[in-house]
Amino acid sequence: MLYKASVKSCLVFCYDMLAVVIAWLGAFWLRFNFIWPGDYTQTILIGLSVLIPAHGLACWFAGLYRGLWIFASLPDLKRVLKAVGGSLLVMVAYAILVHPQPLVPRSMVVLFPLLLVMIMGGGRIAYRMWKEHRMFGALAAQGKPVIVLGAGRAAAALVRDMERSADWRVIGLLDDNKGKWGRELGAYRVLGGVSTLPCVAKDLKVRHAILAMPSASLEVRRRMADLCVDAGVQLLTVPALEDIMSGKVSVNNIRRVEIEDLLGRQTVSIDNENVNGLLGGRTVLITGAGGSIGSELCRQIAKFGPAQLILFEQNEFALYNIEQWFTQNQPSVKILSLAGDVKDTVRLEEVLRAYAPHVVFHAAAYKHVPLMEVGNSWQAVRNNVWGTLNVARLSQRYKVQRFVLISTDKAVNPTNVMGATKRLAEMLCQALFARDQGTRFTTVRFGNVLGSNGSVIPKFQAQIAHGGPVTVTHPEITRYFMSIPEAALLVLQAGTMGEGGEIFVLDMGEPVKIVDLARNMIRLSGFRENEISIEFSGLRPGEKLYEELLADAEQTCATPHTKLRVARCRPVITSLIEDVEKWLKQDSVSDDQVRSGLRRWIPEYQPMPNSTPASAKPTYIKKL
Repeated sequence: MLYKASVKSCLVFCYDMLAVVIAWLGAFWLRFNFIWPGDYTQTILIGLSVLIPAHGLACWFAGLYRGLWIFASLPDLKRVLKAVGGSLLVMVAYAILVHPQPLVPRSMVVLFPLLLVMIMGGGRIAYRMWKEHRMFGALAAQGKPVIVLGAGRAAAALVRDMERSADWRVIGLLDDNKGKWGRELGAYRVLGGVSTLPCVAKDLKVRHAILAMPSASLEVRRRMADLCVDAGVQLLTVPALEDIMSGKVSVNNIRRVEIEDLLGRQTVSIDNENVNGLLGGRTVLITGAGGSIGSELCRQIAKFGPAQLILFEQNEFALYNIEQWFTQNQPSVKILSLAGDVKDTVRLEEVLRAYAPHVVFHAAAYKHVPLMEVGNSWQAVRNNVWGTLNVARLSQRYKVQRFVLISTDKAVNPTNVMGATKRLAEMLCQALFARDQGTRFTTVRFGNVLGSNGSVIPKFQAQIAHGGPVTVTHPEITRYFMSIPEAALLVLQAGTMGEGGEIFVLDMGEPVKIVDLARNMIRLSGFRENEISIEFSGLRPGEKLYEELLADAEQTCATPHTKLRVARCRPVITSLIEDVEKWLKQDSVSDDQVRSGLRRWIPEYQPMPNSTPASAKPTYIKKL
């Protein structure tokens, strides 16, 4: 391979040397109106003896032999111009210093470099065109026909990449900029505005459209989705523009537009320096490391170079999955996969004593509201309350610097056991900090995360895949949503900001009606009205219409980060720890006794009736 590359470089070098000869002779030929100037023969020959070695050195210094002709582009043209500029300087020096007789015509200062650029640059471009035609020309008639929505930089990069793909065949582009209508991007015409998509798709028999507008607003993305539904076209999208332009992604990264793209969540930025100070070179323990939030915390923490990540998880398969992810994607990160239950004091103490973590993120919890409401209430208490108390108290004993509890918006004015247990866990952490301020306890409270285990989105996707109906509990039910990476990053940011005892509340944006979420997902799946119905099944045990991020008795104050606020909660007495611990030592407690016990410490907890209200009998929507 090295020998082959050397031969190719020698051939390219010979071509460039031939180019300088042709350009030098051609310039004289043009100067004298296509008649050979016999009187200038000596001047021409002496000039060539100077220009050829000088041009060879100029090409070498310009780096012309580092690039591949098949990828000849603007950077290669810049190298050609540098080499030609060097040769031009030598020519001028030759004309002035050698002072040949007869003198070199002044017009050669223009003609010679112009011809040289045309020959060197043109040869490279011609070779790339010929090579690409040989390699990819046969693909032009293959692939699924597709319309590209947008005619900007992202579309240009995408179209160039799609020309080499056997999967796609670009039919044309649509853009709302009227100045681009009728123009061509590469070899493809801008056919008109985006609103013409239904007509264009019908006329050209196109079933796919790619949204090549990475920075498009939420309204634009929703409009595109609606247009594609009306046109019977599946909408695809591309990643961020900077990734396309840098070559990190290609046509292989084209994907379907997902519901996350239509929820309008903005990219989160955090104070990397402070987070690195918290995690860099430290031992970090994550409980519930195999869950949705726990596993994403592991992935985000790994970016900050911890000395060791301790993955603590009760579910063997979940622990195996996150371990395999690190093995395949981040093998350089030192991890320790430990099976264990947060209710097991002996196992926890063994881990904390042996590995002395600096930071603990406590994400282990039972989170499914209806499941914990009936028949499993005492297990929710033991896992969410006793488990938290175990991890928190042992963290204090073994001098953990920071303890971060992952909580939920359902802990605010709770109407279900799960939310009440998380609120009690928050209070216990505050009480522990009030008693001993060695370990800084921080709580982070947020709403639903997109795509998490138990999320409504995977459920809707499965129902749509089976042809419906899509079940929504109530037409007015709303929830806050954020992406899993967004939640994990803000948890890390809050972990650096807490002084101890605070409850951080994440900015969840605007609440989303679940029925609107269902409608959008049905549309994105390419279904029209009457094809997928929506069923209202009634509120489930413990479920309420609206979630809140703050209790009535709480107030918030701003923090340096715009997406984080601190809740001012009512004081917690330290004797709460002994009272709760005494209650937790019971072997078995009924669901009603659990609710009565939780209300002793959480007066704002108002349990909902277990039975489904009569007014919430299942109904159906025939049209979206």
